[in-house]
Amino acid sequence: MLKRLFIFGLIIACAGIIYFKRAEIKLFLVGNLKTINTSEAKLLITSDLTPDSMANYLVAKNILSEPKVFLKEIEKQGLSNETIDAGKYVVLSGTAISDLVHGFSRGENGHGIAEIKVNVIFNRSKTIADVGMNISKCIEADSASIVDYILSSSTLSKYGFTKQQVPALFIPNQYELYYDTNAEEFVAFMAEQFKNYWTAEKIEQVKSLGLSGPSQAVTLASIVYSEQGKIASEWPIIAKLYLNRINKGMKLQSDPTFKYCWEGKLEGVQRLKSNHRNINCEYNTYKINGLPPGPICLVPTKVIDAVLSPDNNNYLFMCAKPDYSGEHNFTHSDVVHLKNASEYHRWLSKQGKN
Repeated sequence: MLKRLFIFGLIIACAGIIYFKRAEIKLFLVGNLKTINTSEAKLLITSDLTPDSMANYLVAKNILSEPKVFLKEIEKQGLSNETIDAGKYVVLSGTAISDLVHGFSRGENGHGIAEIKVNVIFNRSKTIADVGMNISKCIEADSASIVDYILSSSTLSKYGFTKQQVPALFIPNQYELYYDTNAEEFVAFMAEQFKNYWTAEKIEQVKSLGLSGPSQAVTLASIVYSEQGKIASEWPIIAKLYLNRINKGMKLQSDPTFKYCWEGKLEGVQRLKSNHRNINCEYNTYKINGLPPGPICLVPTKVIDAVLSPDNNNYLFMCAKPDYSGEHNFTHSDVVHLKNASEYHRWLSKQGKN
């Protein structure tokens, strides 16, 4: 009898052990069915990641404790390299592995179901190469692919720009794009922004100024912005000054245009000399008549707006004031302008500026 009770007790004890072991295994598996990050985690998934390398990346980022459950879920959902989408993702604490994998899969819009957009911003860019460099810091497309696509004959033809005019297509601002946006998608997006800005009303304003179209308006705005990058109140004044010169058949004689020809070699040089101005270049308005063939930098819309609504003045000349204000003296008289220029150069000498 005692022997039977002992055996029965042993069976009960073993059953208890098995039950608790199964419970431990079940708890272990449940734990692995969720991410282990205790706070929101931001991830950039690049297109070169395979499921295996992606799983290891998530382990390294303390999103997963081990890769097996994640890989099993990828297999279960039938995903592969082709159906997992690159991009920026935010993983919340304790996200179910099934939801995590599903979020990485490509949706109907061609992007990851849980993919979020990244901020894209490019300011004070002068060339298309600058655009490519700045944009490639924000999206997966590399700088070379962006520049090559923008400057390709097919792209220029598609959007109706020359190589010199195409910087006008890119309106600097802060935008939101998917990280895995390619060069073609980026340019198409910027073309849509260009179209939205250049309404029929703005096109009429361009024509009323005697300019041929948006590219010329942006070109003039780029000169205005290069002359005055800080004091917005001067933008419409400078715009009208150059329009006055154009209407009188005078050369614009804008220093930023010949500085542009030197490709950055005159940056920081305040005393510009005749040998600097004598460079043969299609953008040098000391050499050419009228506006250069395209913008010399990318221009915010506020500057373009100032060009489209210029000040009412008869100014033909401008010269920086002999102080650190960043403001200009304006006049319609060449005699007064020479006086202003002399005062400015004397001030430069006193400041020890070469």
